[in-house]
Amino acid sequence: MSTAVIVTTYNRPDALAMVLEGYRGQDDHDFELVVADDGSTEETAEVVRQYARHAPFQLTHIWQEDRGFRAAAIRNRAVASTKADYVIFTDGDCVPSRQFVRVHKQLAEPGYFLGANRVLLAAELTNRVLRDRMPIHAWSGIDWAWSWARQDINRLLPLMTFPDGPFRKWTPGRWEGIKTCNLSVWRADVIRVNGLDESYEGWGLEDSDFVLRLLHAGVKHKNARMAATVFHLWHPEHDRKRLPANQNRLDELFRSATVRAAAGLDRYGVF
Repeated sequence: MSTAVIVTTYNRPDALAMVLEGYRGQDDHDFELVVADDGSTEETAEVVRQYARHAPFQLTHIWQEDRGFRAAAIRNRAVASTKADYVIFTDGDCVPSRQFVRVHKQLAEPGYFLGANRVLLAAELTNRVLRDRMPIHAWSGIDWAWSWARQDINRLLPLMTFPDGPFRKWTPGRWEGIKTCNLSVWRADVIRVNGLDESYEGWGLEDSDFVLRLLHAGVKHKNARMAATVFHLWHPEHDRKRLPANQNRLDELFRSATVRAAAGLDRYGVF
């Protein structure tokens, strides 16, 4: 099963460098990584070039013009750029745990997408990680326990690890809380729903729309929590002025059986 990791980023090269370091430290390097860049400056491109020289996996950079928050569009461009069987979506401020890729691949199953969780880092710890280039992807449970005791992270529970089992399929229709910072799906199913809907512009809910359309298409949720965690670096809240319009669009989807995105992968010749 060929696998592509799609990492979305925008003008945060220091965070992206730590994320790429986390992928270089994975215990499974049998994947390609696509940096899906929503209009960053040359500094981000230089970070990608530096890591591409030494990465133990194929690393490519897909860029689009900066015309505001267009995460759906850049993710579609990244999907169109790969022929991998399986796609793992995440973000350029989410450092993966060492087993992140391997576990997503192990839990992958036809007819299902995987939704997993994250640990949120406080601003002070995030600043130290970026300043000192701390290899948090390799931290032990004791390191994270100390961070939790200092209130540097929001919770420890996602760091518990459970194997595959029937409990992972107990909520096949779940969409709440599933985000593209930690989501994986068969590329054939991404194509089936025409990718993410680029009608969503500005921050918010394009990932919920994507998951709901997967469910409409008969693709079920499989829980990858307590298995494949990412560590989310702190950042200020995004501008949410487009959120009400995006919420209206999502509400319309709830009332329908729509499967295919109105503006999606077919824009890039992928059908």
